Amino acid sequence: MTKIAVIVGSVRPGRVSREVAEWVHTIAAKRPDATYELVDIADYDLPAFDEELPPQYGQYAKDHTKRWAAKIGEFDGFVFVTPEYNHSIPAALKNALDFIYAEWQNKAAGLVSIGAAGGVRAAEHLRAIAAELQIATVQAQLPLPVAADFPSYPTFTPSEGRADELGRVLDQLESWAGALKTVRA
Repeated sequence: MTKIAVIVGSVRPGRVSREVAEWVHTIAAKRPDATYELVDIADYDLPAFDEELPPQYGQYAKDHTKRWAAKIGEFDGFVFVTPEYNHSIPAALKNALDFIYAEWQNKAAGLVSIGAAGGVRAAEHLRAIAAELQIATVQAQLPLPVAADFPSYPTFTPSEGRADELGRVLDQLESWAGALKTVRA
């Protein structure tokens, strides 16, 4: 069975990405062709990147890095739930991506972004970062504009049709994640 992580891409107190990720997970968990797990980078207490060797060597020395690598290594794909901070992704998400290398490779990702303009600029930055890590991002994505999907901010109230849009992301993600298993084999 294909295993996919729904990654909460912010650690900020008061963040809305956790609530959105829980919504994504609730919908995704009902799907029969993959298993989904909520992974919150806040639970891993990653400091600013502190390994002596670049992650491409795969020689992780720190316990927090080994724990993070082991968790990410379990998955065939990812749904990144990211807010947009200053036209990009949060520093904590970038740091979590940078900490490890091989554990990301030849896996698929779908993007759910949050921001004034739906977080689309953060999603575009995340696509470029993912490409360098050899993560294949699927074409469908779910942008969530704050004005439409958080009318009583910070409460998340998804607009009509958002679950269907998420379904398209998950359809593509499950297909690509399954196909990329053969590349890793």
